[in-house]
Amino acid sequence: MRRAAFAVAAGAMAVSLAACGSAKESGDKSDSSSSAKKGDAIKVGLLLPENQTARYEKFDRPLIEKKVKELTNGKGTLQYANAKQDATTQAQQVETMITDKVDVLIVDAVDSAAIKNSVQKAKDAGIPVVAYDRLAQGPISGYTSFDNTTVGKTQGEALLAALGSKAKSGKIVMMNGSSTDPNAAQFKAGAHSVLDGKVNIGKEYDTKDWKPENANANMEGAISALGKKNVVGVYSANDGMAGGIITALKAAGISVPVTGQDAELAGVQRIIAGEQFMSVYKPYAPEADAAAEMAVALAQGKSLDTVAKDKVDSPTDKAIPSVIVAVVSLTKDNIKDTVLKDGVYTVTDICTSAYKAKCDALGIK
Repeated sequence: MRRAAFAVAAGAMAVSLAACGSAKESGDKSDSSSSAKKGDAIKVGLLLPENQTARYEKFDRPLIEKKVKELTNGKGTLQYANAKQDATTQAQQVETMITDKVDVLIVDAVDSAAIKNSVQKAKDAGIPVVAYDRLAQGPISGYTSFDNTTVGKTQGEALLAALGSKAKSGKIVMMNGSSTDPNAAQFKAGAHSVLDGKVNIGKEYDTKDWKPENANANMEGAISALGKKNVVGVYSANDGMAGGIITALKAAGISVPVTGQDAELAGVQRIIAGEQFMSVYKPYAPEADAAAEMAVALAQGKSLDTVAKDKVDSPTDKAIPSVIVAVVSLTKDNIKDTVLKDGVYTVTDICTSAYKAKCDALGIK
């Protein structure tokens, strides 16, 4: 993303980056566990964590499948399962993939620690694992995600900008993501690094399963505890929760800046309507492409040296070959230059009858 005003450099890593070295120095993690090199007729297993967040079914799955087909001359196949936010289900899905003898796994973990044993089982079966979007524990062979601490910083900076002189005139509520998601901890850390000392945090929650209804209940509790006149802003870690939060705010007659993440269609529409201040646009295509490229290379017994330029440490592994993708702060001012320009949505998608007047006012036609 070459938008100097908005793009966030991927250099400020949210995870510990190890010095790049040879495949031998990094424990040969970039090599497939399978000794026999395969051709294009490979089977790629894809496990996604849940279907509450729109991105997984709308973007991640089809983008990865498209790229696998492209890289294998149409001969590669994708075997897919969604855990629906259940770590036990996901472990069973890994077992099924092993039984079905996939050549490589792409896993977006429901619980990054709980998946560790499953990753080990896959490795023991000669199946390399690419951790997707969340840094899973265990002997993974590659990883791709966004700079998660920078995501939180971007959200925090946007909230401060929206609050302006009102930053300390009342209290903000922090609605973080699920405690089982390592990304949520990094978003939180990034946001705190910007907000601490500059705002008064009245209430803070780790939201179970990232569910909008849980965020809604938490927000109702925060309003009751703090008093509606004292809430001046809300840090929401993603757009889905922002929807639940804004419902609670509206019911209480409160209109304050709310952050988000993922540039979901409903989130973009709320931004246009002035109900949500911002989201973090994470271009899914580069992340999905990187996962597919690593998976195909691993399945074919090739090195990841030309794909993964970074090295990342997890709690259980060091120097994991990685691709870290930059993010963009999305507000009403750059919708045309981001999600529309990149073809994520069309004007017709965004500017339905309920939002047409607001779109026209912003020159989105």
